[in-house]
Amino acid sequence: MKNWKKRGAIIVAGLAAVGIASALVLNALNSNIALYVTPSEVAAGKTPQGTFRIGGMVKEGSVKRDNLTVHFIVTDMARDVPVSYTGILPDLFKEGKGAVVQGKLESGGHFKASEVLAKHDENYMPPEAQHALDQAKKNAGGGAGGTSGTPGKAGAYGAKP
Repeated sequence: MKNWKKRGAIIVAGLAAVGIASALVLNALNSNIALYVTPSEVAAGKTPQGTFRIGGMVKEGSVKRDNLTVHFIVTDMARDVPVSYTGILPDLFKEGKGAVVQGKLESGGHFKASEVLAKHDENYMPPEAQHALDQAKKNAGGGAGGTSGTPGKAGAYGAKP
């Protein structure tokens, strides 16, 4: 083989190795992603296949304990999803507080959780969860509110009319 053919073969083999390594890394990252959905999206059938996360509030009066299995309802104030979890719950898990549960949706709309995460601070809520709760309240309330200002008028930040 001539030198230029050897160099070309080495370059092609190197590019193939980089491509295969990239594909394997992306596949590994994709299999570990847990998408976040709201109870309203679950009720609408907009759930991914496999493992995903549901976030919202733990409905007041919904927590029922059966040995290590806990049954409760996660709500976004518009829709509810029944959840069961076998294991020890976080110390901050309480009714009326925020929670994110990871697991799989079973037949009949029941969610079997493999992990439960509780909100750690009274004043903090992830932006996605806050947006989902705001949207659910807006949709449940007939869509009133949400905008400020009068159409056709200039804004308050130095814009000229």
